[in-house]
Amino acid sequence: MSTENLEWYVIVARPRSEKAVAQALANKGVEVYLPVYRGRYRSAGRFQDVDLPLFPQYVFCRIGAWSRAYVLSTPGVFRFVVFGNTLAPVSDSELEGVRRAITSGADLQPWPFLKAGDPVEIAEGPFRGLTGRLITTKGDCRLILDISLLQRSVALTIDRCCCVRASAMTPVSVFATPGVPSLPRRPGRQNPRKRIQDLMCCEYVL
Repeated sequence: MSTENLEWYVIVARPRSEKAVAQALANKGVEVYLPVYRGRYRSAGRFQDVDLPLFPQYVFCRIGAWSRAYVLSTPGVFRFVVFGNTLAPVSDSELEGVRRAITSGADLQPWPFLKAGDPVEIAEGPFRGLTGRLITTKGDCRLILDISLLQRSVALTIDRCCCVRASAMTPVSVFATPGVPSLPRRPGRQNPRKRIQDLMCCEYVL
């Protein structure tokens, strides 16, 4: 088996078919991983709490002994994420960070991919060693975990006392203006706090 087949890659699936695609690939013997979080969706004017994909339309997989064509022949699979004609592997450390966050049972949700902000590291507790970027919203402290390949992020609720700067290993104040990333303003005079609330209230609509 080649080294390429041991890497984690990303499949682009038909919208709202991530679970079906993951199950179909698993039934064919392909190793898959579909990160989910507990969220809400609206159907016929009613809301329900269900497990939703953290990265809509994306399913992680290892090709293993199978060919790309074997994976692509699965109903609901559009394509692989590639650079040119080469499969683009996912960072192992980034994917492991998402796995640990989900396994812990902590509050987790999708989050806009942010490029600005100082990296921080969790110094103690069950998430010790995880690195990401720190933000605050509604009084809560959140660690932003990125999947760079997909330009997607998730927000993990944490205790701010456990954070240190990833570079200098000095305490980080989440209320200090320097180094704390902010979301870009929309055109017009919208309040930044309102922008954050809008993002956090996004609904998965069927």
